[in-house]
Amino acid sequence: MGLQRMMRRFAKWHIWLGWVVGLPFLMWCVTGLVMVARPIEDVRGESLQATPATIPAGSYSLPPMDEPIVRAELAQQPIGPVWIVTTTSGGRYRYDARGGWIVSPVDRSDARVLARAAYRGKGRLQALAYFPGDSAPSDLRRPVASWQAHFSDGTNLYFAASTGEVLALRTSWWRAYDLMWSLHIMNLRNRDNPHHPLIIAFAVLGILGALLGCTLLFRRRKARPRA
Repeated sequence: MGLQRMMRRFAKWHIWLGWVVGLPFLMWCVTGLVMVARPIEDVRGESLQATPATIPAGSYSLPPMDEPIVRAELAQQPIGPVWIVTTTSGGRYRYDARGGWIVSPVDRSDARVLARAAYRGKGRLQALAYFPGDSAPSDLRRPVASWQAHFSDGTNLYFAASTGEVLALRTSWWRAYDLMWSLHIMNLRNRDNPHHPLIIAFAVLGILGALLGCTLLFRRRKARPRA
C-alpha cells in the first residue's frame, strides 16, 4: 500500500512538472530545429565573403612606432598592402606597408570600396552607415567604431573604422539564428552567455520530471476486467 501511495504521489509531481517545463521543452525543440535547418556555412554566409587578397612579394618594413605594440599583421586592402598594428594601450592603426605612413581612418568613400571588394554575393550595395563604438549594432556585438554596408539580399558587412578590417558578415538567416539561439538559452539580453539561473533551473526541473516518468514505468497497474 505504501508503494502505491508513493507512486500516486510521483504521478502527481510528474504531471505538475510537465506543465511547468512543457513550454520550455517545446521552445528548445523548435529553436533547435530552426538552428539546424540550414548548414552553418549558409548561416555564416561564408560563400558571400571574398577570400583575402594575396600580398605581392616585396620588402615590407614596419615603420617606427610612438608606443610599444603587441601585434602587427600584414594585410592586403584595396589601397595596397598595409600593416595593422595593435598597441599596448589597445589602439589599432594601419600603416602603408610600402611608404610607412599612417593611413587615415575609413571614410564613406573608403567604406564603399572596401564593401565591394569584400562582398561576392549577388546583392546590391544599398546603404552605408557609421556606428560609434558605444552604439554598435546588435548583430555586430563588438564595441568598435565601424561602418555597416547593407546589401539588397539582407547581408550586413562591418568594417573597423580605424583599420578597414572586416569585423563581421551577418546574413538574414544569421539574425534569425541569433534570435533562436537567444531563446534556446533563455537569454535575450546577453545572447552569448548560456550560464544563468533560469535555464539551469528549468533544466533541473526537466531532469526531475524525466526521472519521475522513468520511475512510473515500473508502477504496477491493476489488470482490466475482461468483458
